[in-house]
Amino acid sequence: MAKKYNISVEATLEVIGGKWKCVILCHLTHGKMRTSDLKRHMPNITQKMLTQQLRELEQDGIVNRISYNQVPPKVEYELSDYGRTLQSILDSLCAWGEQHIIKEYGDKFAVLEDNVLNH
Repeated sequence: MAKKYNISVEATLEVIGGKWKCVILCHLTHGKMRTSDLKRHMPNITQKMLTQQLRELEQDGIVNRISYNQVPPKVEYELSDYGRTLQSILDSLCAWGEQHIIKEYGDKFAVLEDNVLNH
């Protein structure tokens, strides 16, 4: 039997929901990244969780895993063409979050980390 959803946003959240997936995707909108680069930009995520989230995003066709045949091994992640269709959603989430921070705290730079995504 095919899966049933009450509303279509459930299907969206099934793919990009959770604490980390949208953060990973926002970083990947800036281009290919190695796991170590993502970890550096997301210091509060564990390596295990980052690996799990990347695998799930890859299985859902949102990111591409690029493995280079070299020593030492090199792996990069990038948004797939399908993943790039999430760009407007990610932009809207960032804009809403910024407005929320300003509403709650006044100065967004008082609570936002110094990060490439916040400039």
